[in-house]
Amino acid sequence: MSETAAKAPGVPDAGRWKALVFIALAQLMVVLDATIVNIALPSAQQDLGISDGNRQWVVTAYALAFGGLLLFGGRIADLWGRKRAFVVGLGGFAAASALGGAATNEAMMFGARALQGVFGALLAPAALSLLAVMFTDAKERAKAFGIYGAIAGGGGAVGLILGGFLTEYLDWRWTFFVNIPFAVVAAAGAYFVIREPEGGRNRSPLDIPGVILSTLGLVALVYGFTRAESDGWSDTLTVGMFVASGVLLLAFVLVEAKVKAPLLPLRVVTERNRGGIYLSLGLAIIAMFGLFLFLTYYLQVVKGYSPVKTGFAFLPMIAGMITGSTQIGTRLMTRVAPRLLMGPGFLVAALGMLLLTRLEIGSSYAALLLPAMLLLGLGMGTAFMPAMSLATQGVEPRDAGVASAMVNTSQQVGGAIGTALLNTIAASATTSYITDHIAGATSRSQQQLVQLEGMVQGYTSAIWFAVGILVVAATIALTFVNAGRPGTTAVAGSGSGEGVEDEVPVPVVAH
Repeated sequence: MSETAAKAPGVPDAGRWKALVFIALAQLMVVLDATIVNIALPSAQQDLGISDGNRQWVVTAYALAFGGLLLFGGRIADLWGRKRAFVVGLGGFAAASALGGAATNEAMMFGARALQGVFGALLAPAALSLLAVMFTDAKERAKAFGIYGAIAGGGGAVGLILGGFLTEYLDWRWTFFVNIPFAVVAAAGAYFVIREPEGGRNRSPLDIPGVILSTLGLVALVYGFTRAESDGWSDTLTVGMFVASGVLLLAFVLVEAKVKAPLLPLRVVTERNRGGIYLSLGLAIIAMFGLFLFLTYYLQVVKGYSPVKTGFAFLPMIAGMITGSTQIGTRLMTRVAPRLLMGPGFLVAALGMLLLTRLEIGSSYAALLLPAMLLLGLGMGTAFMPAMSLATQGVEPRDAGVASAMVNTSQQVGGAIGTALLNTIAASATTSYITDHIAGATSRSQQQLVQLEGMVQGYTSAIWFAVGILVVAATIALTFVNAGRPGTTAVAGSGSGEGVEDEVPVPVVAH
């Protein structure tokens, strides 16, 4: 039935809404995993005897494998077919999660996290590109990407709540085991429901030099930022990683311009709308990821909240994201140009961030944190939704996996940069505050107060940077993204010779 429907270009697949449920479930699992482990980390570290110096590898092993292999994963999805890549990715992710939950030492834990990253890199681009090729009607596409955008944005905060519950009431191992039912249900559902449109595979031979250069370049970049956070920006290895990353990624671009069947066809990123989206999305994630970390520490260390209470404190942000994505974004996406949702969305988020620069030890949750989180969620939800949709709009079906991988890559690399950059700014502001004020603190309680004031001073200094980054993201979205609203002509020429698609993309069958 839907097999034949799917074969005809432009005829929507009958099972597309059921498929969305399983795609959304898989996306939730991947996004949850980025934050759920953070809350469980102190307990896991103690149980497995992981040293303070090595504990960052629980997060870094996942980030390196995921960020480094995303482009390759997207290309594999185009080559094998997205459905197959999606199901294999889910199966592998479940197995890696079982291994992490059963870990008996640090090596087993780091290996499990790296494997999760490998299969996540196969799964994430396949999920987004399946949406891109299955939803072809403008209004339906807006709705589908609204749901997907809400999960992509709010899933991290859900991870904090779930992580808090599982760690506090069960055991840290459940933060891994919880992925298994998610993966099994999503894989079984996808296997029976998803019918992939024909003509969308890219069967050209694999670009091995491109795979090697992009993977090593991205791994060096992500590792450089994680090292900067722990060892400082002037550390020899940190600087070496950044230089190596620059050289490798430049070589990658030169190779891609020359080879017959590139891993990343440059047409995917040079089109100004997509280029603007990858850039603005990456910057917005830089601002958001650092903030998640600061607010978690502020609530737990300064305010003394439990892990579960901390998770619930993030609920207004999730509510804002879901509202911004499924109500504001979805309703307006077919009526206004995407940049008029993205630009103002990032500015509303910047306003929420600006409120947080007034953070103090005694700040009231209801008076300051609640409105700031609502604004952040609303702004991000409104901006993410058209960004997710437009990032895969107008690409030929054979490039859908790689275009989707670029969205994920900008998010992953943005997350790594955000955590390292904003943490470093916060740490140096905290150190200088404590150095300036500790001499005047005579009693132990005064010294503790100075320490806490220093922490909050560090957070607000970094949050000022995050405000600036969001304003830059808004400017890029308003300047670069010039596609007209779906169903109308583009605002201007694309500047890339490719032209901007003037319709919401009915996937064109590759010639």
